Amino acid sequence: MARKDNAADAANPGRLKQIALTYKMTRKADKKIGLVLAAVGIITLGVFLAIGFLIGHPIYLGILGLFLAFLATAIVFGRRAERAAFGQMEGQPGAAAAVLDNIGRGWTTTPAVAMNRSQDVVHRAVGKAGIVLVAEGNPNRVKTLVAAEKKKMTRIVADVPVHDIIVGTGEGQVELKKVRTTMLKLPRVLTGPQVTATNDRLRALGDLMSNMPLPKGPMPKGMKLPKGGGKAR
Repeated sequence: MARKDNAADAANPGRLKQIALTYKMTRKADKKIGLVLAAVGIITLGVFLAIGFLIGHPIYLGILGLFLAFLATAIVFGRRAERAAFGQMEGQPGAAAAVLDNIGRGWTTTPAVAMNRSQDVVHRAVGKAGIVLVAEGNPNRVKTLVAAEKKKMTRIVADVPVHDIIVGTGEGQVELKKVRTTMLKLPRVLTGPQVTATNDRLRALGDLMSNMPLPKGPMPKGMKLPKGGGKAR
């Protein structure tokens, strides 16, 4: 029991420190976060206290209001912190890969399966919805990368649907903060064993690519990358 108590005591300062750090990072992008959280807490508590006085049970409703005020504040803080984080990540290289890393269980993600000299990049995720290619970079250039990668996918796993998402704010693109939601809304067409088999086939492809003999040392001057850009595995 003592060990469990010590572990809990050690974990609590870590959680509080993480919350404080998250608040500081959020406040940089959301200057009104403190006022908003205070207003949510006070209003929620005030409403329940008012109801309590009206029905003659201010203490019980006050305690309930206190818990609900804390819950409401936590929910609002989480959402605004998430919005601030996406705002800071928007347009940064590798932002989509960070989103895919936190998409949740049931998905296997592989960052930077395709890349070109301009650092436009395509990431891959495999789940019950099939294969999802998530591209970030110049919209016109990444379309070429995505098309080449989809063509390769259809040769390797012809029986698995391949979806593509281009991250951005333009027409036909998906905002960074909506990438996870968009992927989770895709229809589930594969079973667990089929997802595993798809991952195995794609992993075997990666092994074949990594075992190809490549020249060591820096790239010789005048040497050009193959059409479609270099592949990063």
